[in-house]
Amino acid sequence: MSAFSLHGKTILVTGASSGIGRQIALSCAQAGAQVIASGRDAQRLDATLEAMPNTGHRTLPLDLCDDAAVKSTVAVLGKVDGVVHGAGISLLAPLRLATRLHIESQLAANLVGPMLLTQQLLLRNSVQPGGAIVFISSISAHIGVHGVSSYSASKGAIEAMARSLSMEIAKKGIRVNCLAPGLVQTPMFEAALSTTGGLDETIKNYPLGLGLPEDVANAAIFFLSPASRWITGATLVLDGGHTVG
Repeated sequence: MSAFSLHGKTILVTGASSGIGRQIALSCAQAGAQVIASGRDAQRLDATLEAMPNTGHRTLPLDLCDDAAVKSTVAVLGKVDGVVHGAGISLLAPLRLATRLHIESQLAANLVGPMLLTQQLLLRNSVQPGGAIVFISSISAHIGVHGVSSYSASKGAIEAMARSLSMEIAKKGIRVNCLAPGLVQTPMFEAALSTTGGLDETIKNYPLGLGLPEDVANAAIFFLSPASRWITGATLVLDGGHTVG
């Protein structure tokens, strides 16, 4: 089972201050990696760092929408064996009511920021040959979901971009894949429950129940590890069977 180990690898995880990104950072540390936990909230990043097992991890406060900060940060980052793009935002609004700010803010955070960070990492050869890049997408890129057209657009675009990128850097042995989770029990989900009054009917559409952050983290570890050495340009849907029917 050593093919699933991350021992000796350095993994950069964005969005590591909360939710799925935080759990991916923790799980990568448990799998033996040295983790660089990145996000906008330095205080919450410190809490993530304190929860990590083993030593050698560090935090990297960074706003992916700040192009100058991305460039200067990558310049001193050093080498990594894997990157997980977990940072992102989701804002609700039907398209008929969406403003330009509503649309562009989600595209900036969910698509343009991850693309430009990846660009800087590749320009500086920061990702080791044989490494892996993982983008967190969503099943909203695959099915119609009310009120999230801008979010869905950003996730559909990241999957299309990842397929193209996988071909561009295959010669370096660097793999590029996406994870598309359905509803996962995160703080964002709990907030949705409190504002909508419940999602009982939606939950019934998940034959295996709702996901946990650990479910997504386990899949991320697979894509980061040598066990997935022959997989690139793929999107793995994680939704408890929601999109099967």
